[in-house]
Amino acid sequence: MDKKNISIGFIGQGWLGKHYADEFENRGFSVIRYALEEPYCKNKDVIKNCDIVFIAVPTPTTLDGFDASVVRSVIALVGTGKIAVIRSTIIPGTTDLIQKQYSDRIVMHSPEFLTEATAAHDAAYPMRNIIGIPVDSEHYRVAAEKVLEVLPHAPYMKIMPAGEAEMVKYVGNGWLTQKIIFVNVIYDLVNKLGLNYEVIKEALAADPRIGSSHLDPVHASTSGIMGRGAAGHCFLKDFAALRAVYETVLPEDAAGHNILRSIEYKNVQLLTDTKKDLDLVRMVYGEKPFDSFKKI
Repeated sequence: MDKKNISIGFIGQGWLGKHYADEFENRGFSVIRYALEEPYCKNKDVIKNCDIVFIAVPTPTTLDGFDASVVRSVIALVGTGKIAVIRSTIIPGTTDLIQKQYSDRIVMHSPEFLTEATAAHDAAYPMRNIIGIPVDSEHYRVAAEKVLEVLPHAPYMKIMPAGEAEMVKYVGNGWLTQKIIFVNVIYDLVNKLGLNYEVIKEALAADPRIGSSHLDPVHASTSGIMGRGAAGHCFLKDFAALRAVYETVLPEDAAGHNILRSIEYKNVQLLTDTKKDLDLVRMVYGEKPFDSFKKI
C-alpha cells in the first residue's frame, strides 16, 4: 500500500482517538484530526477529504440509558462515499441504524481493545482487529479489507456482521467486570478465613483458563486513587448498557436479570465504599446511585 495516496481521519482526540492517531502517524500515514478542542477544531471542514475516518467519541450510559448521539452527529462530517469506522463502543444494532441514516457513506464498526494504562502499546501491537459490516456484500467486504490493510497487523483479524462486532466489545468488558467482582467477593472471604490472598492469586494466575489479569481486588482508579471495583472509562458504563439490553431483549428471564443486577449492584457498592471513580458512578447512576437500582 502506498501510504502517500491514502489519508486517514480521526474524529475525537480523547485518550482513545489520540493514541490511535499517534500510531498511524508513527507509521507514516497522513493523518487529519478533528475534535472540539484546539488545535483540532479547525479541521472540521477538511475531515470530509479523508479516505477512511475513525470515530472515537463518547458513548455514555446515563440514567436515561445508552447514548450514541455524538456518534450519529459526527458521521455527517465524513465525506460522501468515504469510509467511516466507528471505534466507540456501541450497542448491537447501532451501526445498522446509522448506515441506513447515512446511506451515501460506508459505515462500519471496529471495536477497540485498548487498556488505559498501556494504550500506546496496545494501539501499536493489537491482538485483534475486528471489522463489523452492516451489509454482507462484496462492496462492504472490499471496504473492510481496505481498513484491515491500514491497521497494524494483529494475530486475529476478522470481518463479521456489525452486530456481532458490537457485541464482542460488550461481552469482553462484561466478562472482565464479573471477574473483578468475583475476585473481590473471594478476597473478602479469604481474609475472613485468615488466609493469604496473594498465595491463592499466584496459583490462580498459573491456570491458563483463568489468566493473570484482573486478579487484584484493590486497584488504582483513573485518578490514581486506590480502591475496589470495576470502573474506568469502559467497565462501569458498558456493563450497565449490557444489562439494559439483556432485560429489553429477554424480559422473561428473571434469573438472568438477577445475575446481572447483582454483579452491577456489588460493583457500585465496592466503588462507593472505597470512593473509587465516584465521578463515573454519578455519571452512570446519578447522585444517589443506589436509588437507580430500585427502578430496575
